[in-house]
Amino acid sequence: MDSVVLENQAFRLTLSSFGMAESLVLKKWGTECLFRDDPLPFFTLTEDRPYNNELKLAHPHKRTTYAANRIRYEGGRLIVGFEQIALEAVVEVTVKPSYMVFTPVDFLAGPKAFGLGVSPMLPPVAAFRLVQLPLIPRDRFGEWLNVLWDQTVAVNVLSTCPTPCVGEEDRRGCKVLYGETLRETGLKQGGVALIVADPKDLLDVIDGLEIDYDLPRGVQSRRSPLINRSYYWAGDVNPNTVDEHIAYARKGGFRFMSLYYSSLLNGGRKLGEYDRFLPSYPNGREDLVVMLKKIKQAGIIPGLHVLHTYVGMDSRYLTPKADHRINLTRHFTLAQDLSPEDTTLFVEENPTDCPEFEKARVLRFMGELIQYESYTTEPPYRFLGCQRGYNGTLPRAHERGTIGGILDISEFGAFGAYVDQRTSLQDELAEGIANLYNAGFEFIYFDGSEGVNSPFEINVSLAQWKVYRKLNPPPIFCEGAAKSHFSWHMLSGGNAFDVWPAEEFKAMIAEHPAKEAPRMQQDFTRLNFGWWSCKEDQRADILEYGTAMAAAWDCPGAFMASVHRLKEHPRADDLLETLRRWEEARATDFLTPEQKESLKDPHKEHTLLLDETGELELVRWEQIPDAFGGSPDATAFYFERKGKSCVALWHNKGQGKATVALNGASVSYLESFAAPALALQSTQKGVLLPLDRKRYLITDLPVAALKAALTAATLEE
Repeated sequence: MDSVVLENQAFRLTLSSFGMAESLVLKKWGTECLFRDDPLPFFTLTEDRPYNNELKLAHPHKRTTYAANRIRYEGGRLIVGFEQIALEAVVEVTVKPSYMVFTPVDFLAGPKAFGLGVSPMLPPVAAFRLVQLPLIPRDRFGEWLNVLWDQTVAVNVLSTCPTPCVGEEDRRGCKVLYGETLRETGLKQGGVALIVADPKDLLDVIDGLEIDYDLPRGVQSRRSPLINRSYYWAGDVNPNTVDEHIAYARKGGFRFMSLYYSSLLNGGRKLGEYDRFLPSYPNGREDLVVMLKKIKQAGIIPGLHVLHTYVGMDSRYLTPKADHRINLTRHFTLAQDLSPEDTTLFVEENPTDCPEFEKARVLRFMGELIQYESYTTEPPYRFLGCQRGYNGTLPRAHERGTIGGILDISEFGAFGAYVDQRTSLQDELAEGIANLYNAGFEFIYFDGSEGVNSPFEINVSLAQWKVYRKLNPPPIFCEGAAKSHFSWHMLSGGNAFDVWPAEEFKAMIAEHPAKEAPRMQQDFTRLNFGWWSCKEDQRADILEYGTAMAAAWDCPGAFMASVHRLKEHPRADDLLETLRRWEEARATDFLTPEQKESLKDPHKEHTLLLDETGELELVRWEQIPDAFGGSPDATAFYFERKGKSCVALWHNKGQGKATVALNGASVSYLESFAAPALALQSTQKGVLLPLDRKRYLITDLPVAALKAALTAATLEE
């Protein structure tokens, strides 16, 4: 039989008549992409065990994968047969000018598909791999988008909806990209797309795919001029504090403000009740609409930060009756009737490896929650020391044979439990979240994204998608606590790294987001470098390190603000001014490619100055760790500028003065290089420098002498 050739304007895919990929060529350059030394079937079909009667007698009962061994092309569809089994798969092939989509539409059983005496119950299929390509290795691989590429060619296998599973496997000498559908999420739901393109054209092709299949506009979002702008995260905003937050956000030069859900509603253990506003919103959603309009009138775009896969332990979903749609991580069947007073619970299944952490030792049977103390792993299987009616639920009788299980308690503080995405509860919560968002928000953070049931590579995206598709207008960008393949179309901002304490901040920036950023570039996207606090130990140089590193990779960060912390922080103005300068640098494309490369070095630190005309100026600086005798109360950074020795100085905890012996050297002390010098007082011991906000000491002393003078300097309140 002849080979099957599938061809569009961009590439040509050739499949042999016995189901192998023979060639994959980018026509623009004539580039062969297929690795031919280790051929693989383009299609495979997996069963949990052999279902054909004769096969199950002849072979072990285990998960078995059958390779395609014959294909034919009829009317835009591939009919695929497989070795050993008499099943055929029907795959619709949609050929567009720049991509192809493979969609399973049916499974056909021949007369001998099931063997002697077996009823034909289709489809006995656990997974159907409908694209599998061994590819020649390239310089770059984007694990999120699932794209293998270099300077000349990009091969991308991606899904057209959340339910297919796409990924990669490393084999000797090659990288295998694949896409498959799964029984638990729909064997015939959704397709797998194949793109082969010049890397410079890849986003254009994906953009066309997103439009054709009405997907979230991931490419459009990534092309927004705002995509690299940081945001101001407000944890305590409400109609009474919004004016103060707006003022702080404008001081920091922020175009975006993210509102944490618990500033609107009861959070934590009440999470999930999206219709119950805090008392500071006496008119409920109407007050939210007015507040969001005020934020926008100030030139700031509001966004919503929400936990979308949780419900709180004190919410109506878990007390006084536990909702049947909360996820269970293990299922158990009652082996005996259970009365409301019984404290020992007999089950059919072995409880081995059930949770032992106190707050996670929770069972759900019907609407009752039961906390256990321990369990047995030898028959008869029992949960012991059970507290009936846990969490305010009602103890009740349960008949033998009732099925319940381990409640999926959140690992973050155990204040809530995770939703089962296979039920309507995720959709119900999505409606509540959308009702909030549609009050005037324009971007969203999907926190708790990891809190889904298996398969995680599908349900992480599916939970986000169930919310996303109800949002109006579509978000300018999204971020999330976790991502899977289909999330690429939604999470154009990637993920934000979590909060680090001041003493670890710089090391953690270098270890985590700085290493993640180049990987994210291989996915044609960016990440958020993290949530940065305004706690009392936060310093301007710490924020400057993080935001400078982020700007080097065209990425943002998030400043976590609260009114009371900013009011109490002695250097709040310096923190906000530092961030404002870097936001201006982002907005104006101030940094050159060469400067960005220098900023990427985690061992170098930089600062943005205002020069004599008030314009931004980038300089490298380094901390004088022993300044002021090593006191933690003040900070000093040294740099050179225009042949002068310069030091940036500030007090960390309030106000004070420093006496510095400069041996008659010329001295200027400025708030910025565009500001006039401050008048200084000299004493017998040296020059007396006021320390409050960040200021700059300029002198003609040699570097070594200046550092020695700062090390010997004394602080006084």
